Amino acid sequence: MDKKVLRNLSYGVYVVTSKDKDRNIGCVANSIMQVTSNPSVIAVSINHDNYTNKIIKETKKFGVSILKETTDPKIIGTFGFKSSNDTDKFDGINFKVISEIPVLEDTCGYMVCKVIDMMETSTHTIFLGEVVEADDYSNENAMTYKYYHEYLKGSSPKNAPTYEEKSIPQSNKEGKTKKWKCSFCGYIYEGDELPDNFVCPICGVGKENFELIED
Repeated sequence: MDKKVLRNLSYGVYVVTSKDKDRNIGCVANSIMQVTSNPSVIAVSINHDNYTNKIIKETKKFGVSILKETTDPKIIGTFGFKSSNDTDKFDGINFKVISEIPVLEDTCGYMVCKVIDMMETSTHTIFLGEVVEADDYSNENAMTYKYYHEYLKGSSPKNAPTYEEKSIPQSNKEGKTKKWKCSFCGYIYEGDELPDNFVCPICGVGKENFELIED
């Protein structure tokens, strides 16, 4: 079975957020669709292992920030490859709070929803949310899943519905002494220098997000 055909389905790249008491939390999602227009209802799929899933079930509220092609890739690295359970993902991120839910500013816009129903699958919860607040504040192109893969050379987070396990290229070569660590996911690259066009094979960020560590 050639699963690459699934990439022809239309996906965006979004950050889904909620509020854990006094903490802002969120994760990257790409499976979001409009279900009805009046009232406006959307569906979002969140992995059971994501901390965001747990909080949405508790609060019955969530926000969706629609990423644009020029959105800082660090946002994808932070919200897609770290856990809100032990990380303040909003540290250094521009955001505002709408109806008690944080939404990102470096985006095409946002929707804030109240959960009206949910369905469980073996790995994900599909939340149905009625849109209670929304704003469109960018004329830039929304980032698509295809753009993220083909132009940003990004990879899917492990908990994404579209995740496929890949073998990570081995970079430990005889005679190489320098080690470079990705500041987002911790991947270690071994080599004298990072190539100019290098991207992390785990989280998709560029070489500027790697730091030289002690051998």
